[in-house]
Amino acid sequence: MLSINGAVRIFRTTPLVGSLWARGSCSKLFVGGLSYDTNETVLKNAFEKHGEIIEVRVICHHVSGKSRGYGFVRFASEAAADAALKEMHSQVLDGRNIRVEYAHKG
Repeated sequence: MLSINGAVRIFRTTPLVGSLWARGSCSKLFVGGLSYDTNETVLKNAFEKHGEIIEVRVICHHVSGKSRGYGFVRFASEAAADAALKEMHSQVLDGRNIRVEYAHKG
C-alpha cells in the first residue's frame, strides 16, 4: 500500500488473486469449436466425469435454432471446473478439437 497526496493505492502482489478476480466465477467454462451437431446432452456427457454439473448450454441462433459452435458448462465446484479445463482442452468431441477456457463476463 502506498500513499500519494493523501490517496491510498493498493498494489497487488499475488498474480493468482488478480487472475481469479479478472475471470469472475471459476466454476463456469466456455467451450468453443463445437460441432454444429453437438447438443447439450453430448456436451454434458463429455464433461460430467470431472464433477457435478449445474448447467450446460449450447448457444443457438435465435431464428434458425442451429448451434453457433460454442457453449458453457457450469460446475458445482471450482476444483471440478479446473479438472475439466485441464483434461478437456484440445480434446476431440464430435469430430472437432474443442477449446476450453474459463468463462468471463463481458
